[in-house]
Amino acid sequence: MSSHHSSDPAFNPSRRGALKCLAFGGVGTVFVLAGGILTPVELALAADAKSSATSMGVPLFLQISDSHIGFNKEANPDVAGTLKQTIDYVNAMPVKPALTIHTGDITHLSKPAEFDLAAQLMSGLNITELHTVPGEHDVTDGPGTEYFSRFGKASDNKGYYSFDHNGVHFVALVNVMHFKPNGLGGLGDEQLAWLENDLKGRSSSTPIVVFAHMPMWTIYEPWGWGTGDAGQAMSYLKRFGSVTVLNGHIHQIVSKVEGNITFHTARSTAYPQPTAGNGPGPGPLTVASDELPKMLGVTSIKIVRHPLKATLADTTLV
Repeated sequence: MSSHHSSDPAFNPSRRGALKCLAFGGVGTVFVLAGGILTPVELALAADAKSSATSMGVPLFLQISDSHIGFNKEANPDVAGTLKQTIDYVNAMPVKPALTIHTGDITHLSKPAEFDLAAQLMSGLNITELHTVPGEHDVTDGPGTEYFSRFGKASDNKGYYSFDHNGVHFVALVNVMHFKPNGLGGLGDEQLAWLENDLKGRSSSTPIVVFAHMPMWTIYEPWGWGTGDAGQAMSYLKRFGSVTVLNGHIHQIVSKVEGNITFHTARSTAYPQPTAGNGPGPGPLTVASDELPKMLGVTSIKIVRHPLKATLADTTLV
């Protein structure tokens, strides 16, 4: 599948400006490892060769979330288009991250054709290493047969797994396998025991990145925006100096810093959702097309270990 690069004559400045609006909110942030410190950088800065972002180090990874391929209602009738534009934008970056992490809801209804289209679009991303966790929309059949047949290898079809890259330890967790509408996510005893064991031998100075679909702290219980047994998982992470916990699911930026742990939920590449408690419940939020950029944006988080502190800055597109 072809993708536009900055050298391509089709990639003109006005098109690039339009992409910036979409991609800015769709993907939002790339994470750079500089001097052992994990520093998220606004995607638009990282895409600009002249910016200081690229001089800080090679971008480590990119987070994409909630692409909902197959969704076609008014809130965004072309979710494949916005995902592709996001990918084109990333491909125009002069220095690309080594990894992409997708924090779930790749598809809207777990259909084979939706996974096929998502895979085709993602194959256009010039980043070869893709790591995923399922969202509840990816396992609507219960066992998640389609998801696991495509993405199960890394985890022996358990869904949770870990890997190391550039001295950072990444942990993928699954909290959607027993999803009840507006119910909290859950990890379960087997996964928690695995996590405790996975972290046991690691030095507390190892930067840790945890990623799952549903938030790993309770943002809003009536809408199920949380994970019931996340506290147990967090207790295993308290001894590490730098922990970043990334989620999707709620289609908006919500961040929290608790001691050494920075929690951060990503925006969607598909559509926004209401803020907690506003409206009858969670779901696609339809806004005027010129309002959409205001629902999309970026967050920069800088994590410094000595002395330990995290600073967060949110910006919207317009």
